[in-house]
Amino acid sequence: MKPNFKMNPNRVVQFLEKEPSEITKADIIRFVKENEIKMVKFMYPAEDNRLKSLNFVINSEEYLETILTYGERVDGSSLFPSFIEAGNSDLYVIPRFSTAFVDPFSELPTLTFLASFFNKEGNPAQSSPDYALRKACEEFEKTTGMEFYAMGELEYYVISQDPGLFHASDQKGYHESAPFAKFNEFRTECMYMIAECGGQIKYGHNEVGNFTLDNMIYEQNEIEFLPIPAIQAADNLMIAKWIIRTLAVKKGYDVTFAPKITAGKAGSGLHIHFKIMKDGENMMTTDGKLSDIAKKAIAGILENADAITAMGNKVPTSYFRLVPHQEAPTSICWGDRNRSVLIRVPLGWTGEKDMCSQVNPMEKAQKGKTPQKQTVELRSADCSADIYQLLAAMVVAARTGFEMKDALKRADEMYVSVNIHNDENSEKLASLKSLPDSCVASAGCLKEKRKVFEDKGVFSSRLIDGIIDKLMSYDDLNLRKETSADHNKMMKQVRKYWHCG
Repeated sequence: MKPNFKMNPNRVVQFLEKEPSEITKADIIRFVKENEIKMVKFMYPAEDNRLKSLNFVINSEEYLETILTYGERVDGSSLFPSFIEAGNSDLYVIPRFSTAFVDPFSELPTLTFLASFFNKEGNPAQSSPDYALRKACEEFEKTTGMEFYAMGELEYYVISQDPGLFHASDQKGYHESAPFAKFNEFRTECMYMIAECGGQIKYGHNEVGNFTLDNMIYEQNEIEFLPIPAIQAADNLMIAKWIIRTLAVKKGYDVTFAPKITAGKAGSGLHIHFKIMKDGENMMTTDGKLSDIAKKAIAGILENADAITAMGNKVPTSYFRLVPHQEAPTSICWGDRNRSVLIRVPLGWTGEKDMCSQVNPMEKAQKGKTPQKQTVELRSADCSADIYQLLAAMVVAARTGFEMKDALKRADEMYVSVNIHNDENSEKLASLKSLPDSCVASAGCLKEKRKVFEDKGVFSSRLIDGIIDKLMSYDDLNLRKETSADHNKMMKQVRKYWHCG
């Protein structure tokens, strides 16, 4: 079926009637000229896991072509202080035409691109965030002949004045509607803006967390994306965080992606779903059951899950969230439809019954192939993560599952079919390894397994050193224990990392 580009919210795609991956420099110049674009903006991630901006006034067509072709130079040591030395810090930023979108916040018509980093020789900068992910995906495909797709569940809290009407039940806000939910319209406006900027969104809803404190409402929301190639999935999440925060400021709201915001309330995670594709087919199931391909990937990720926290849980308060009985994982295991495990296999539309015709009598029952929706979900990460590093680490770890001789055996050993935290499962719980409980512990796990991530040149040794040094600098080995009995000390840490990532 030919794509209907008129239904695409991205104005660039609408106008050019092309898939983003097919957009050329000539297309961009034509769009600028025919849509009266006044400025160009490059955006790119830095070490603090936020998008940075560089703005250009379009002085002439010649200048436009120059910046599109050659990009601009930036100070890498300011963007990546842990990885790049000041004495050799100049980097180039080069726009990726496939990411083009019209800035929804700019008063002057501005065409924005995500950009990639290159070194002085004109080669991709090996310590930049997107390099590791691109390299990881290339090596995964070389080893397996398949592609790694991913999607994120972006959880966040919106905070504003309590109007005093229709309070939602404390910690029971899951899929709540207005008037008990106060920020549904804000979320839907964010969702459409994200789509206008190229984001591939699945849905949005209220999440469990909600409470009132000091005449303020704290309401947890979630936006979930569609599974797409991993580099695009990372780009989607970066753009989404920028849009949610920017629109919140315009509306007078505070927004936090922090992993934990107070004791006894739901924290916010960044659950990452993945699936493995070959020739357009989802390889995660065989005859309606989870495939050996999926199990090998799961085994590889579980074997390296403790080190993956070094990329996915970057601040001390990340480990306030990873505690029992909070729908957050603590033990390294996996299971079906089980929210106490580290890797969850959710419902995947693998049943044979046609549900649509059962509730819609006018529809004929459909027979044949079921939707290829089966994914697998890693539940440990949060929005302090470097999203590109996190996905790169997952792809590397999944690849090792295909290189392990006993991957299927290890997958069976780490499988659980129950709530692992129930008392009757104490023996099974004791047999499982635990996730790290601090940044320092995560750094130790990464140090032990660094060769896994450095293999095939995916993560540079300097990048791994920088990650370890940064995590060690928090000196939080005993912080979770110290703050468990001291609410004020815990809240001091929470406020410190309120706007992490």
